[in-house]
Amino acid sequence: LRAIKRFGRTLWRRWSGYHRRSRVETKMNCMKLLGQKLMSRDFDRQTAELQVRIAILNRFTALGIPVTQPVG
Repeated sequence: LRAIKRFGRTLWRRWSGYHRRSRVETKMNCMKLLGQKLMSRDFDRQTAELQVRIAILNRFTALGIPVTQPVG
């Protein structure tokens, strides 16, 4: 809190890496929404299951990013 008061919130976020941490927490919450538990018992299958979940999240993220094109 002292750093925020002294340097300002924007500089503190950049200095502490708050933005990156916040984005990671948001993505982890999205991972949990796809399922709390892993269904597979085998480690290799658990790895594959997580990779599928990550691929789904990446696809959702890609669908949400607007495509901009120059006009003129």
